[in-house]
Amino acid sequence: MNDKPLLVIVGSGPGVSFGIAKKFGSNGFRVVLIARTKPSLERVLEDLRRLGIESHGITADASDPDSLKTAFEQIKHQYGATDVLVYNAAHIVPGDPLSITEQQLIEDFKVNTVGALTSAQQVIPEMLERRQGTLFFTGGGIALIPNPLYASLSVGKAAIHSLALSLAETLSPYGIYVGQVLIADHVKKGTFYDPDRIADVYWGLYNKKDRREYLLKE
Repeated sequence: MNDKPLLVIVGSGPGVSFGIAKKFGSNGFRVVLIARTKPSLERVLEDLRRLGIESHGITADASDPDSLKTAFEQIKHQYGATDVLVYNAAHIVPGDPLSITEQQLIEDFKVNTVGALTSAQQVIPEMLERRQGTLFFTGGGIALIPNPLYASLSVGKAAIHSLALSLAETLSPYGIYVGQVLIADHVKKGTFYDPDRIADVYWGLYNKKDRREYLLKE
């Protein structure tokens, strides 16, 4: 079995997840990315491998618990135990509280919050056995101050914020660190919210493990 620690990111893309994968991968981690579609997954993997980072990809739907469970079983079988999990999946759909439907809220919630719980529960048992491990959740400033134009996402981010704090309280006695980064604006290269800058925040939290949440805001 490979001695390198394993980073698993749910919700792969060219932004935050790529920045985190690049940062951790450049510091000795193997990387497994989970994404819904194979073409976008392959593009990110190609960029990581070009940087010399050992990286692998698995397709799964974050809104489907069975799909996620199957993906994590495959990861465990092929790559071993997860050392760091990052849940970075989100369904971002505009709509105010008067225009979104009940079904839309439910479907968005499956990705924005429920998938985070499912993913965490797949790796926690082995972390408990080892009495070590790290769980990260990508949050948003709208968890604290909702944006009525993105009502569904605001609800989901508020919920994952609460979930992460609950997990942190539950797991900290067992040596498992749970952190979250609340990004207060749109992620864009070359700005304060540059993916590489955000990745540095994750890396700092991973090494210090001194904060349960970090609000990234200008």
